[in-house]
Amino acid sequence: MDSIEILGYIGALIVGLVLGLIGGGGSILTVPLLVYLLGYNPVIATAYSLFVVGTSSMVGTYQKYKKGLVDFKTGLAFSFPSFVAVYLSRRYLVPGIPDTLFSIGSFSLTKAMGIMIFFAIIMIVASYSMIKNRRENLETSQSQPYYKTFVQGLIIGTVTGLIGAGGGFLYVPALVLWANIPMKKAVGTSLIIVTINSLIGFLGDVQTLDIEWRFLLIFTGISILGIVLGVFLSKFISGKKLKKSFGYFILIMATYIIYKELK
Repeated sequence: MDSIEILGYIGALIVGLVLGLIGGGGSILTVPLLVYLLGYNPVIATAYSLFVVGTSSMVGTYQKYKKGLVDFKTGLAFSFPSFVAVYLSRRYLVPGIPDTLFSIGSFSLTKAMGIMIFFAIIMIVASYSMIKNRRENLETSQSQPYYKTFVQGLIIGTVTGLIGAGGGFLYVPALVLWANIPMKKAVGTSLIIVTINSLIGFLGDVQTLDIEWRFLLIFTGISILGIVLGVFLSKFISGKKLKKSFGYFILIMATYIIYKELK
């Protein structure tokens, strides 16, 4: 095992830790880690990310459920349209994207570069929604009409399918800002959505890609250890601080990805 692989497994532990703390962001670390440190193609990296994040989130969901921090009704309402969109995106849309999107002079925007830049743009949008001060209604029992949840689930599912993300960094703000769920409960609820979406999306990849199972299972196992630790630590951090920190973290990672792709 060389030093790069060891760093990769340390990264896997951090991925799980982030998922346990904030209910998302695992893919924000996993995809750049696999692409920039371990040298995987972005299409493969996004597929592996779905499996790692989905499996780790399953464990996190159970941990949060024991603490009463999972709203299954809202989570499943988001999950149905989302997993349909994720599966169709991974099975048909991503494989159908041409290797070169366009060329201008000596510059060519490749499929791999396009996926990573789109990933970064979505991260910036998500970070803004979390950093910006908004009033959160923590006591309301009212929920939005299901048709809105359905449409939101389709949109987020398609986006996360394209970028290979579990979608926690999109679902957490959606649950807080649209479904009026307190931050800590939104984190727990997002994990069940991420679990379902990611693993079903990965099924679409299994049919089109060759999977390196040994590496993927070891990486995932280490991430699971991280998420157990992250869930434990999350009880010591306030929801308000968690939300702000989450937003700034995403913004920093998005800036780094754009820099790496366009330098």
